Amino acid sequence: MSTILVAEDLSKTYVDGSGRREVLSGVSFTLERGQVIALCGPSGSGKTTLLNLVAGLLEPDGGRIRLDTREGEKWIAPASQRERLLVRRRHMGYVFQFFNLVPTLTVLENVLLPLELSGRGELVERALARLDVLGMDGQKQQFPDRLSGGERQRTAIARALAHEPSLVLADEPTGNLDRDNARRVIDLLWHEVRALNSALLVATHDPAVAERADRVIRFDQ
Repeated sequence: MSTILVAEDLSKTYVDGSGRREVLSGVSFTLERGQVIALCGPSGSGKTTLLNLVAGLLEPDGGRIRLDTREGEKWIAPASQRERLLVRRRHMGYVFQFFNLVPTLTVLENVLLPLELSGRGELVERALARLDVLGMDGQKQQFPDRLSGGERQRTAIARALAHEPSLVLADEPTGNLDRDNARRVIDLLWHEVRALNSALLVATHDPAVAERADRVIRFDQ
């Protein structure tokens, strides 16, 4: 396996009316192609903050993050907001706990949106085939509010993978699903990430997710 993500000595502190709160300090890890790392710990321990630093949605107070993409090495930190946006849009997929589908777009339009944003129109047919593999063949013209929770999450997975990202990030992807749908989502997400030779970084409270991961990084409160 080859290294796809390197995070070195990451730190992040939030400042609010109650003072300063250090969420992350000295966090370092690497992620290999085909590998799944689970981030586990109580709410507020820094799991989502770390995901958002890797995604470039937040800027660390210290440390470096490098992503090895199919187009070469890309820096997420240090990097400008514009540079982080371009790396995220072209090389990352994000699966959210609350799905984050665009309510005014159909399933099909939601899935094709990343291809439009990243200029990857050549991947449309493969994205459609993946949507079928995820069991959404008959739901392509439905709007998100007509879907079950499991169907929404499968749509979100298809959208996150549409542009065949180097790295997939997932924040509590089974948090709003029953046990059967959670197991199906885990199976589908693991299979598709490895089929793409990508990697997955997932924040979770779900023991079933942690058990399936190749490595677990634990956070304390």
